[in-house]
Amino acid sequence: MVLTAWASLAVLGVYFWTWANAARARARYDVPAPSMEGPEGFLRAHRVQMNTLEQLPLVLVPLFLCGAFLGDVWAAAGGLLWCASRILYALGYVRDPARREMGFILGMLACAALIGGSVVGLLLR
Repeated sequence: MVLTAWASLAVLGVYFWTWANAARARARYDVPAPSMEGPEGFLRAHRVQMNTLEQLPLVLVPLFLCGAFLGDVWAAAGGLLWCASRILYALGYVRDPARREMGFILGMLACAALIGGSVVGLLLR
Protein backbone atom coordinates (compact mmCIF):
# COMPACT_ATOMS: atom_id res chain seq x y z
CA MET A 1 0.00 0.00 0.00
CA VAL A 2 2.90 2.30 -0.69
CA LEU A 3 1.02 4.18 -3.42
CA THR A 4 -1.99 4.56 -1.15
CA ALA A 5 0.26 6.02 1.54
CA TRP A 6 1.76 8.50 -0.94
CA ALA A 7 -1.72 9.45 -2.14
CA SER A 8 -2.84 10.04 1.46
CA LEU A 9 0.15 12.34 1.96
CA ALA A 10 -0.84 14.17 -1.22
CA VAL A 11 -4.38 14.57 0.18
CA LEU A 12 -2.93 16.08 3.35
CA GLY A 13 -0.65 18.26 1.22
CA VAL A 14 -3.68 19.68 -0.59
CA TYR A 15 -5.29 20.42 2.77
CA PHE A 16 -2.17 22.20 4.05
CA TRP A 17 -2.07 24.21 0.82
CA THR A 18 -5.65 25.39 1.43
CA TRP A 19 -4.75 26.18 5.05
CA ALA A 20 -1.76 28.26 3.91
CA ASN A 21 -3.94 30.11 1.40
CA ALA A 22 -6.48 30.92 4.12
CA ALA A 23 -3.69 32.08 6.46
CA ARG A 24 -2.26 34.34 3.71
CA ALA A 25 -5.75 35.75 3.07
CA ARG A 26 -6.20 36.42 6.79
CA ALA A 27 -2.95 38.42 6.78
CA ARG A 28 -3.62 40.12 3.44
CA TYR A 29 -7.08 41.29 4.43
CA ASP A 30 -6.06 42.01 8.05
CA VAL A 31 -8.62 39.69 9.63
CA PRO A 32 -7.49 39.03 13.22
CA ALA A 33 -8.04 35.59 14.73
CA PRO A 34 -10.49 34.28 15.83
CA SER A 35 -12.73 36.42 13.60
CA MET A 36 -14.45 34.68 10.70
CA GLU A 37 -15.80 37.94 9.28
CA GLY A 38 -13.96 39.85 6.62
CA PRO A 39 -13.76 40.83 2.98
CA GLU A 40 -15.01 38.41 0.35
CA GLY A 41 -11.47 37.41 -0.65
CA PHE A 42 -10.79 36.19 2.87
CA LEU A 43 -14.18 34.47 3.13
CA ARG A 44 -13.60 32.56 -0.10
CA ALA A 45 -10.15 31.33 0.95
CA HIS A 46 -11.46 30.37 4.38
CA ARG A 47 -14.45 28.48 2.91
CA VAL A 48 -12.13 26.54 0.58
CA GLN A 49 -10.04 25.48 3.58
CA MET A 50 -13.06 24.50 5.67
CA ASN A 51 -14.79 22.70 2.79
CA THR A 52 -11.59 20.74 2.16
CA LEU A 53 -11.31 19.89 5.85
CA GLU A 54 -14.90 18.62 5.77
CA GLN A 55 -13.98 16.34 2.85
CA LEU A 56 -10.99 14.67 4.55
CA PRO A 57 -12.91 11.83 6.27
CA LEU A 58 -14.85 11.19 3.07
CA VAL A 59 -11.63 10.66 1.11
CA LEU A 60 -9.12 9.27 3.62
CA VAL A 61 -11.23 6.43 5.03
CA PRO A 62 -12.26 4.93 1.67
CA LEU A 63 -8.78 5.61 0.29
CA PHE A 64 -7.27 3.18 2.78
CA LEU A 65 -10.17 0.72 2.57
CA CYS A 66 -9.89 0.65 -1.20
CA GLY A 67 -6.12 0.19 -0.97
CA ALA A 68 -6.48 -2.66 1.50
CA PHE A 69 -9.30 -4.55 -0.21
CA LEU A 70 -9.21 -3.69 -3.93
CA GLY A 71 -5.66 -2.62 -4.66
CA ASP A 72 -2.96 -0.05 -4.16
CA VAL A 73 -3.05 1.37 -7.69
CA TRP A 74 -6.83 1.83 -7.71
CA ALA A 75 -6.79 3.59 -4.36
CA ALA A 76 -3.90 5.85 -5.27
CA ALA A 77 -5.58 6.81 -8.55
CA GLY A 78 -8.75 7.78 -6.69
CA GLY A 79 -6.78 9.75 -4.13
CA LEU A 80 -4.83 11.64 -6.77
CA LEU A 81 -8.03 12.39 -8.71
CA TRP A 82 -9.46 13.83 -5.50
CA CYS A 83 -6.33 15.99 -5.06
CA ALA A 84 -6.55 17.36 -8.60
CA SER A 85 -10.26 18.02 -8.20
CA ARG A 86 -9.80 19.90 -4.92
CA ILE A 87 -7.11 22.09 -6.48
CA LEU A 88 -9.50 22.81 -9.36
CA TYR A 89 -12.26 23.50 -6.81
CA ALA A 90 -10.06 25.85 -4.78
CA LEU A 91 -8.80 27.84 -7.76
CA GLY A 92 -12.32 28.19 -9.13
CA TYR A 93 -13.88 29.15 -5.78
CA VAL A 94 -11.32 31.87 -5.05
CA ARG A 95 -11.84 33.42 -8.51
CA ASP A 96 -15.62 33.11 -8.52
CA PRO A 97 -17.68 30.78 -6.29
CA ALA A 98 -19.83 29.84 -9.30
CA ARG A 99 -16.69 28.29 -10.88
CA ARG A 100 -16.21 25.69 -8.12
CA GLU A 101 -18.75 23.24 -9.49
CA MET A 102 -16.53 21.09 -11.75
CA GLY A 103 -13.94 20.60 -9.02
CA PHE A 104 -16.65 19.70 -6.52
CA ILE A 105 -18.29 17.19 -8.85
CA LEU A 106 -14.97 15.51 -9.71
CA GLY A 107 -14.04 15.32 -6.03
CA MET A 108 -17.34 13.68 -5.12
CA LEU A 109 -16.92 11.24 -8.02
CA ALA A 110 -13.44 10.36 -6.74
CA CYS A 111 -14.87 9.71 -3.25
CA ALA A 112 -17.72 7.64 -4.72
CA ALA A 113 -15.21 5.61 -6.76
CA LEU A 114 -13.12 4.96 -3.66
CA ILE A 115 -16.19 3.90 -1.69
CA GLY A 116 -17.35 1.72 -4.58
CA GLY A 117 -13.88 0.21 -4.91
CA SER A 118 -13.88 -0.56 -1.19
CA VAL A 119 -17.23 -2.34 -1.49
CA VAL A 120 -16.12 -4.31 -4.55
CA GLY A 121 -12.88 -5.30 -2.84
CA LEU A 122 -14.77 -6.46 0.24
CA LEU A 123 -17.28 -8.42 -1.83
CA LEU A 124 -14.48 -10.20 -3.70
CA ARG A 125 -12.95 -11.42 -0.44
